[in-house]
Amino acid sequence: MAKIGYIFNAAHQEGLDCDRAWMKEYGCIQIIEEATDHEALRPQWKQLMANLDRGDELVISKFSNAVRGSRELSTLIEYCRVKVVRIVSINDKIDSKGILFPETTAAQVLEIVGALPEEVIALRRASAHQIQLQKSIKVPSSIQGQSRDEREKTIVAMYNNGHSIDDIWNISGFRSKSSVFRILNKYGVKLNRGKFSGPLGKRKSKESEN
Repeated sequence: MAKIGYIFNAAHQEGLDCDRAWMKEYGCIQIIEEATDHEALRPQWKQLMANLDRGDELVISKFSNAVRGSRELSTLIEYCRVKVVRIVSINDKIDSKGILFPETTAAQVLEIVGALPEEVIALRRASAHQIQLQKSIKVPSSIQGQSRDEREKTIVAMYNNGHSIDDIWNISGFRSKSSVFRILNKYGVKLNRGKFSGPLGKRKSKESEN
């Protein structure tokens, strides 16, 4: 029996870092992450379904993150029922064994199922939009030769389009990542992934910390 986590890695979806941490703490031996550009076929999800064995536990971020409609949800539930696979949906607060989230009511489950098609459509549209933006915006190998305004606008655009702080820093020419954060803070960019959230505040001096 094994606990296996699955996340469709939509960069715009909030809380995925917390879901990863939850899965690790719960004891998942593997967390499978599907890339955004594989949304149409989801090969990792199909492989996971094929490898599930009797008594395994499937841990997902949310039903709308794992399946793409009510029909797929019905198929998933029936498949796991036949193979005796436990389903745990973290954000829906649903455990097919009824142990982890005893406070979840039948009415809440019905509401989740009813809202699923709308959530799936929103997720797919956002993912498609992100892919289109990444294709249309060419990222230079270096921005050191740009003017200050151009460099700052490129950094902001890259972050808003899903690039990591490390990727931005590598082409920025800055000696430290703090310069990247300074520019994002200057333009009021909300930090929404990794261990950072919200705009950066002013750094405290060592004297004030002591």
